[in-house]
Amino acid sequence: MRFSVIIPVYNRPDELRELLESLSRQTRVPDEIVVVEDGSVIRADEVVESFKNRLSIHYFFKPNGGQGFARNSGFERATGDYFVIFDSDALVPPHYFAAVEQRLQTDWLDAYGGPDAAHPSFTPIQKAISYSMTSPFTTGGIRGSKKNLGGKFHPRSFNMGFSRQVYEKIGGYKISRMGEDIEFAIRIIDNGFKTGLLPEAFIYHKRRTNFGQFYRQLRFFGRARINIARFFPSELRLVHTFPALFTLFVFSVPVWYFVHPVLFGLAVSVLLLFSVLIFVDAVRKEKSLNVGFLSIGAAFVQLIGYGVGFLSEGWKRLREPKGHQETGANMEYPS
Repeated sequence: MRFSVIIPVYNRPDELRELLESLSRQTRVPDEIVVVEDGSVIRADEVVESFKNRLSIHYFFKPNGGQGFARNSGFERATGDYFVIFDSDALVPPHYFAAVEQRLQTDWLDAYGGPDAAHPSFTPIQKAISYSMTSPFTTGGIRGSKKNLGGKFHPRSFNMGFSRQVYEKIGGYKISRMGEDIEFAIRIIDNGFKTGLLPEAFIYHKRRTNFGQFYRQLRFFGRARINIARFFPSELRLVHTFPALFTLFVFSVPVWYFVHPVLFGLAVSVLLLFSVLIFVDAVRKEKSLNVGFLSIGAAFVQLIGYGVGFLSEGWKRLREPKGHQETGANMEYPS
């Protein structure tokens, strides 16, 4: 089996260098790496050139159109039997491809997704953000769990692989931003392909480095969930409204002070209990009081950011023409 790795990159040469360094240290090195520069101002061509004596790597530049369409350009050029996608802010542990190959030889998956984790070198804020994105108290743990509250397991493009047969049957991404990976995974499943989680195929995902960036990213994710409903209305489920309900509850707390002191006290108590649960669980997992406190902030930023995006895009959808769909190709992704 030949693995082709596709990496879209936009103004992140330093992150790409770290990712390529991790790929060069694999116990089972991928057969081909395709880097697609998506209209960057700060280009990564010199970074790619510096790895040509260590990896079978190819570099392509295209006008900016979003990560989904950049990945499509990579698929068109890839020669492998199995495509693997990483975001440029990923670090891949040395065992990754050996573990994937072994699993596919014993229990075939047409498409898989892997979880993400915090690397020991990450800053406390990065560790807190990583905790929040995988916590049972925020996402339900579904991003890295076999128990997917949204239905069958939907791989995510920050760490995803699929066979050439999948690509040849369903094509590439139809959305470039605003939920492109979810839409892609839905079509994979709807076409009868077998998907699953590979817990051993985890990566270290840097994500954002401060809460402002994290908020903008999660607000975009909330908007993306509504955009998926433009393509697949039945995919908008009750579980997806939880961050929006949480956001409305948080914003309503000051109002309860004027309605009745007891109701206000109950509302504050609920938020305090939620914060304590986050703190205790984060300290248990990360072995750090600092990360525990930061995880409380990360959880609130995540849920409110997602909730605000979900509510604003939902309101927009109610007022737009029926059948409108958004590819996101001309939309700026939050940095």
